[in-house]
Amino acid sequence: MPTTKIKMGRRSFIKNAGMGSGALILGFSFLNACKPNGSKENSIDSAPKEWFKINGYLKIADNGVVTIMSPNPEAGQNVKTSMPMVIADELDVAWENVVVEQAPLNTDAFSFQFIGGSQAIRRGWPGLRKAGATARHMLKMAAAKQWNVGIDTIKTKDGRLIHESSGKSAGYGEFANAASGLEIPEEVLLKNPDEFHIIGNSKKNVEGINIVTGKPLFGIDTIKEGMLIAMVVHPPAFGQEIKSVNDAEAKIMPGIKDIFTIKLYNDDYVKTHFDTRSFNEVAVIVGERTWQVMQAKKVLEVDYVNSKESITKRKHYSGRNFEERIPSGMESSSEHYKAMERHAKQNAETVRRDGNPEKAFLQAKRIVERTYTAPFLTHNCMEPMNFFADVRNGKARLSGPVQKPEFTEQTLSARTGIPLENIEIEMTRLGGGYGRRSYSHWAIEAALISQKMNAPIKLVYSREDDMTAGIYRSMYHVTYKAAIDAENNLTAIQVNAGGVPESPLYANRFPAGAVSNYLAESWTIDSNITIGSFRAPRSNFAAFAEQAFLDEVAETLGKDPIDFRLELLERAKSNPVGENNDYDPNRYAEVLKQVREKSGWDTISERSGKGVSAYFCHNSYAAQVLELKMEAGLPSISKVTCVLDCGIVINPDSARNMAEGGIVDGIGNALFGEMPIENGVPQKSNFDTYRMIRMKEVPKAIEVHFITNGENPTGLGEPTFPPIFAALGNAMYKATGRRYYHQPFITDKPPLVG
Repeated sequence: MPTTKIKMGRRSFIKNAGMGSGALILGFSFLNACKPNGSKENSIDSAPKEWFKINGYLKIADNGVVTIMSPNPEAGQNVKTSMPMVIADELDVAWENVVVEQAPLNTDAFSFQFIGGSQAIRRGWPGLRKAGATARHMLKMAAAKQWNVGIDTIKTKDGRLIHESSGKSAGYGEFANAASGLEIPEEVLLKNPDEFHIIGNSKKNVEGINIVTGKPLFGIDTIKEGMLIAMVVHPPAFGQEIKSVNDAEAKIMPGIKDIFTIKLYNDDYVKTHFDTRSFNEVAVIVGERTWQVMQAKKVLEVDYVNSKESITKRKHYSGRNFEERIPSGMESSSEHYKAMERHAKQNAETVRRDGNPEKAFLQAKRIVERTYTAPFLTHNCMEPMNFFADVRNGKARLSGPVQKPEFTEQTLSARTGIPLENIEIEMTRLGGGYGRRSYSHWAIEAALISQKMNAPIKLVYSREDDMTAGIYRSMYHVTYKAAIDAENNLTAIQVNAGGVPESPLYANRFPAGAVSNYLAESWTIDSNITIGSFRAPRSNFAAFAEQAFLDEVAETLGKDPIDFRLELLERAKSNPVGENNDYDPNRYAEVLKQVREKSGWDTISERSGKGVSAYFCHNSYAAQVLELKMEAGLPSISKVTCVLDCGIVINPDSARNMAEGGIVDGIGNALFGEMPIENGVPQKSNFDTYRMIRMKEVPKAIEVHFITNGENPTGLGEPTFPPIFAALGNAMYKATGRRYYHQPFITDKPPLVG
């Protein structure tokens, strides 16, 4: 059976293998996780006496146990199981005989050592496969040399080398030492997908038992000898900064070691892309115990002054320089809605223009125009921000949950003056992330506090600290217009998109390329309220506006919503408009066709309320049909059917879980998510006021189906999140006769009136 030949240089192997991997986390053993308790079948029970390094990702013990270095942070997306599965399959080793260890943060050996954008598996796929295939090839080389046979005559299976004609066979452990001394080959053969035996077969989360039994896996669990506890006090409102601190009463309280202020970045520091923070100067309380620090925090007296407008120099991680304008003043969500409404009517930047949209609208028989808005959202990670730091004697040792450790390390070096080679970051499991832990200013704060105290410290944010200090999802405002001619044909679409302080526009996504006349415009409003990545950045709102509007246009044209979308995709396939369309209309159409069939779309009762939505983002395609009925003003969701095209699925159970999580998360945010800000002050600070979805409100059933097409794996952590907003809104319209334009749906009302 043919295989694929991949060429690579010996020197570049480690770096290539690390592409798209990301940072690393806790070491753990598969030996107990991958087999039933007490089972000895197909496993190696003797303890290894010696390990032999084969390449940067692999070690093999003399007894055949394989250690795989884990290359990504684990934030619940289950890459700690799925990524080693890729290596183990290409290595052709028994899954029960694998151990995973955390690889170090090492920018010389690895690249892309962070998580974000649902890229872990997609970017890691080639390197992970090469790592396993290369080790298997080197073991075969060692055996061929000793047995004096051709390497092509040796087969492998479940960690054994087999030469059928001579009857010779041996476990990998018997040749690990010899293989470790060989040079990495210039080229190796990868398996064809139909040869996979681990990939595509569900494996249980290898850390599952540690999670459910409460093992200390998270940063918040960190306890080190001599460790002090630190907490910060930040201004209560955006647009303020610290004027003075009176610590007379707090400083004499039991257990308190010191109180001071720190500046996160020096005034002349050029911030990089992920150096976002809300307040540059904070007050710090350091003590022996968490409770003692919390009590001192209550009596600390801090006075504040209004901040002045500033312009900050920034550098994007791609190397592009830009300036960030941070206005002064105490901003309010209610005023932002009014400002967005005004701004949308002014001239915006034209990002894409196809045909002559102005002429099409002038000649239109009917025009459909709708506006959609969304508020600030907070991440609400279950584990509040925290980090351990021990910065003494010119060295820095840190530990905690972080998404972009490579960039955090660079900022730490610049701020503390400690060389990169003297900085060590251990990444713990993330108790939630979705972009929030990309901006690890709290890690820098922890390092500065430890450096000043000359002692190890753990910095802990309270829930209130975390929710009221940013970093939020932007506010958004999108207006869509459609032109319909006298023959009931859609002739033009215009999208005008903006936000505070970011625009959600993706100008080259569907329906761009499917309409002869198309205009995409973008604008932004500066703000001192800090925003950053939120699950499926920008897509999380762009999908709602786009898919809700397409439903309404379909109704205006008298067409079935799925039929209408498929007609547009057929145009994008057979006669595309423009050259920069960033989606494949065939794959897009296929998920819609499949969701129609799998959901029984044509037989669902209209009275129950049904809604469809489909979206392309993070290199994947997702289509969803949601069924509900309204009860006491809330939707009772009976079923969500989801069809996904994300290429080869490594671990089906894990993939299904991620899809389900994105759907539930999206429904909760669509219905309830909102962080109002008035006079610079966030109005919600804990779960008693920030409404989250409850167990009784989740769909009673979620069906997830995957398209099998042999394409390389693409994103999955985010693609099911954006389209569910519109699927829900469209279904609620069918059940109530009322369209939903303003999030959150539960209070949907024109934001300008209150």
